[in-house]
Amino acid sequence: MPALRLLGRKWLAASDDLVFPSIFELLFRFVWLVLIALVVEVLYPVTWECQTEGWTGGAFVRLYLCGNLALQASLMLLLSALAQQSAKGTITDTDARKLVSPLLLLKVFLVLPEVALNVMGTMWMYCDVIECDVTDKFSSIVIQSIVLFNWVQLALTIFGLFMVFDPLGSVNYDEMLDTPNQARHHRKVTGLWSRRFRWAFCWLKRDEHGKEAFQQVAALLSALFRSTDLVPSDVVAGCVLLRVRQKRETREMRRIQMLNDEEPIYTTDVNKVFSETPPWMNLDHALHYLRLSIAAYGWPYVLYRHCFTGFCKLARHLTCCCCRPKNTIVSDDNCCLCHFAGVKYMSKLSADDIVFASFNNRVFELPFCVIVDHERESIVVAIRGSISLSDIFTDFTAGSERFEADGLPEGTAAHKGMSMGAAKMLRRLNPVLDRAFQQFPHYDLVLTGHSLGAGVAVLVGIKLRPRYPHLKVFAFSTPAGLISREAARYTESFVLTVGVGDDLVMRLSVHSIENLRTKVIQTIHATKLPKYRIMLNGFGYALFGVPARDLESTWRRPEDLEANHSDDSTDALLSQGVSTEAALVSRNVFTRRFSTARLFTPGRILHIVRRKRMGIEKKVRIQEPTYEMRWACAEDFMELQVMPRMLLDHLPENVHRTIETIVKEKHHYRVTAVV
Repeated sequence: MPALRLLGRKWLAASDDLVFPSIFELLFRFVWLVLIALVVEVLYPVTWECQTEGWTGGAFVRLYLCGNLALQASLMLLLSALAQQSAKGTITDTDARKLVSPLLLLKVFLVLPEVALNVMGTMWMYCDVIECDVTDKFSSIVIQSIVLFNWVQLALTIFGLFMVFDPLGSVNYDEMLDTPNQARHHRKVTGLWSRRFRWAFCWLKRDEHGKEAFQQVAALLSALFRSTDLVPSDVVAGCVLLRVRQKRETREMRRIQMLNDEEPIYTTDVNKVFSETPPWMNLDHALHYLRLSIAAYGWPYVLYRHCFTGFCKLARHLTCCCCRPKNTIVSDDNCCLCHFAGVKYMSKLSADDIVFASFNNRVFELPFCVIVDHERESIVVAIRGSISLSDIFTDFTAGSERFEADGLPEGTAAHKGMSMGAAKMLRRLNPVLDRAFQQFPHYDLVLTGHSLGAGVAVLVGIKLRPRYPHLKVFAFSTPAGLISREAARYTESFVLTVGVGDDLVMRLSVHSIENLRTKVIQTIHATKLPKYRIMLNGFGYALFGVPARDLESTWRRPEDLEANHSDDSTDALLSQGVSTEAALVSRNVFTRRFSTARLFTPGRILHIVRRKRMGIEKKVRIQEPTYEMRWACAEDFMELQVMPRMLLDHLPENVHRTIETIVKEKHHYRVTAVV
């Protein structure tokens, strides 16, 4: 940061990104240099005895060998200097790395003699042009290998240049800060991303809403890092630094709680947590409906969970193509009803209990199943979460749009992709529900889903509630940016949202990503470490955690990193920064919001975390509850946390394992207490 400028344009790399590539290439070329030196020692005297002299014989071979030897030695010196210069200074201290650009330019120009020498080696070893045979087998293998690897290395260089090429790199960063230029640049970047999506996901262009989704996601990606001059490696380094910063803030919060002798926020007492909730809102019901929402994932989930035995588990639930009935309750499945077989296997239900199943998966259109649950006397609508590219584009169509339903506060906004998904689902769902309730009029309606399915289940539930006032929604790992705050409060009476640990999606919204972008910029300005050290530390943190000494030694002035959550205020942003430049950049970025409406997590939110063993519990085996929980509010999930388990805690099997463990331990302690 800022991006590297070379050949009159900006690239998607920075001057401090060349440390590891230079060292890796240096080691590689050192091996080449040693091998070429050995070959020269063996072959150089032999070249004087070739059948012909001149440019088709010995002179040609001597030029190739000596030229290669000199070129490899020169490149090694250049790579050493490049690695040393690229390692200087912090991420923002570009003056310390002012020699990187000329050194890199020199290396680019040295590609020309390298290509010429490689062409000569190819003519010698693989063509019959040069009349100078090599009788030494070792030398022949070495030269052939070096020629081959040189072509591979040149191909990788071209690929690397393609990856870091910025099509809009000719635009100066300072020019983008002007409002007219900024808007024009934003339109160009949006168009660029949209074209990339159309080429990369060409099969989605046939989708009814594919083009609209491409445009929406392209606009979001363009807006997130507009005028920030960040490169991808800056974002990675910023996330590593944020992990250190957030751990430091957590430590300070715990210290304050201990000094103030505050009561723990989380508790292991399940009965206490659910003492003031309606009877339907309990973990036994949650576990039951989570199993049905997982069943909606169909056969891909079965194969994912049982890689080697999944097909055998599905086989007895499959339907033969020739035996498939014409009037079926299953829509858009394949000839053997594989998805339907996955639903039956995971739900442990018979085909008679599934009154309808749609597996049509397009942008803004999700698969779902309608199940008759005789055990709990309910009609259950289980909606599938994200497992396809179409689902990803639905997720990332994250702008807000007006959402209307009876009972909702006026001016309610909702996640656009999920709102459109709910509208399309309702057109197919309403006739199915009418038929189901004609057959089971005294049953209740329950909607359930995981991840994207949870968000759509909530919006469908809001639309259906006037017709079914006793409707309930069990939502698991619901995305944070779903619905307006007042509407989220409205859903607390009929929606139970369950989140586990550091779940990324529970905190993922446009607002939280924009806040993350701002914090990345501030944190990058705050560190005193060079980028290569940050990357090395990141590998160590992933394996062994963040050591206590790094919580303070990473920063120029640790006291400037005190947590301040009043991000809506420009003054607060200025007070958070560690330098005037960082504060001004953060303020400039923060004032440009992709969406003016802030969206929140719906329903009554139960947050479950793994209980940390303290003191003597670490040394003595004491049978205590594994998890603890609390009722959280939607504002608790407005900030992204960079944590080791932020992806694992979102997976449905981990959510299921967590709730199942709590339920088993609850029954175990109840039986123990009775005995």
